[in-house]
Amino acid sequence: MNRGNLPDLDDIVAASKRIEGVATKTPLVESPALSTRFGRKIYLKLECFQPIRVFKIRGAYNKISQLSAKNIVAVSSGNHGMAVAYSSRLLGKKCTVILPETAVQEKVNTIIEYGAEAIKYGKYTVDRDAKAKEIVSKTGATLVHPFNDADIIAGQGTCGLEIVSQLDDFDSVIVPVGGGGLISGISIAIKSLKSDAKVYGVEPQGAAKLQAALKAGKIVTFDSPKSIADGLIPSAVGDLTLEACRKYVDGVYSVTDDEILSAMKLLVREAHIFPEPSGSAPAAVLLSNREVEKLGERVVLVISGGNVSLDLLAKTING
Repeated sequence: MNRGNLPDLDDIVAASKRIEGVATKTPLVESPALSTRFGRKIYLKLECFQPIRVFKIRGAYNKISQLSAKNIVAVSSGNHGMAVAYSSRLLGKKCTVILPETAVQEKVNTIIEYGAEAIKYGKYTVDRDAKAKEIVSKTGATLVHPFNDADIIAGQGTCGLEIVSQLDDFDSVIVPVGGGGLISGISIAIKSLKSDAKVYGVEPQGAAKLQAALKAGKIVTFDSPKSIADGLIPSAVGDLTLEACRKYVDGVYSVTDDEILSAMKLLVREAHIFPEPSGSAPAAVLLSNREVEKLGERVVLVISGGNVSLDLLAKTING
């Protein structure tokens, strides 16, 4: 579903004002340990330091703050649902989140703590989409899409604005790709302000839907996308996000789950942060040594979230 035209820089600037005081301007710091290890300056954009520990608050609040509807519905693997629940609570709106049966329980608990109703339904995005449409039809609620929406993309793009304002010079940015909302917004902002910088995506090998779509020239739907990175496994990108990526993204990497978990362990031990698998994927590109020479000498990794389950964190740290 296409929800408007692609946002431009003015839309992203307007979003940054709208979310001020709700979303945090997150730190952008060099990791000396990672710079030494990889032989280039490595900077971490720490979206895991948002109030809900994930970048999704940017787009969700930008969207919901402009809606007159009192009832909100979201389809999510976890993080988008948390962002919608949190934003709805701040704005005095009722919220229902449809989650997969396999959702990380900590994320489900947090959604409930934020006052939303959490419904577990099916394994895949198509299952949850159908359930959401049923609820919208019955209640007249407004569905807030996780990525294929101009206001969502504009909100996520505020992360790109911050990167440009926080770092005078960088060669490339690596962004995790789920449905493509984050990389769409970041790439629009960065290419508008620093056209010589490169923007690369990274997605799991078991859910490489952006690469498939770019190769085919159209949306490709995966019947059963799989990855330990639950935030990166929508069945497909959207028409808006595909349009943005075709225009502004310089390439997309894919990484294995083992590489993602190794990167997560590296970030915990060397950078002393606690990223979830989705947020660790950019570091997996460097760890797997996939054509890293084209990234340049100053590389920004977008650590998109830190909502990792304690069990997975313990298992990863202990090898």
